[in-house]
Amino acid sequence: MAVRNVAAGRNASEAIRAEIPGAIVHVLEMDLSSMDSVRRFASESHSLNLPLNILINNAGIKAWGCTRSVDGLELHFATNYIGHFLLTNLLMENMKSTSSESGVEGRIVNVSSWWHFAIYPEGICFDKVKNPPRFSGIFAYPQSKLASILHSTELARILKGAATTCYVALHPQVKGISGKYFSNCNLDSPSSHDSNAELAKKLWEFSSKVVS
Repeated sequence: MAVRNVAAGRNASEAIRAEIPGAIVHVLEMDLSSMDSVRRFASESHSLNLPLNILINNAGIKAWGCTRSVDGLELHFATNYIGHFLLTNLLMENMKSTSSESGVEGRIVNVSSWWHFAIYPEGICFDKVKNPPRFSGIFAYPQSKLASILHSTELARILKGAATTCYVALHPQVKGISGKYFSNCNLDSPSSHDSNAELAKKLWEFSSKVVS
């Protein structure tokens, strides 16, 4: 369990153990707005030598103002997307090896939001990601959520293994379905940008440079 507040994480782990006796829950600190923190978490996670079947990229922030992350990025984009992008890349080999050894298909879940519709006409404004003072806070959160969906789109193309909700992480009826947008446990129609393969590829290349 990756948490920003370790004390709250420990309380949650105790509640899980109380509900499910014998459950093993590891609590590790991670702040998704900081790439150094994400890398530390991944290193600690690898040291536990545990299998990885499902990765749920769910944590995020929503605020009206525009602030820079410690890495100089617009804070919504850094926390809601770049942190997840980096984490997924760092844990990918573990997920691949787990899938190979267990014979069970792994799942990567990127949780988005209806807000991804409320975006600039061009979709992702790459120039504003590193210049948040010029960036309208109204569009910061939606852009980060569109980025999450585009991440799934490109990841599905590259690896054939991404989905978008807890339902698709677990339900057998979605086996083989990848890179799609789900709402209320059903396939839904995303915005026109979500299936834009060119934009998804451009975002992937941009993100790879940011985290390098």
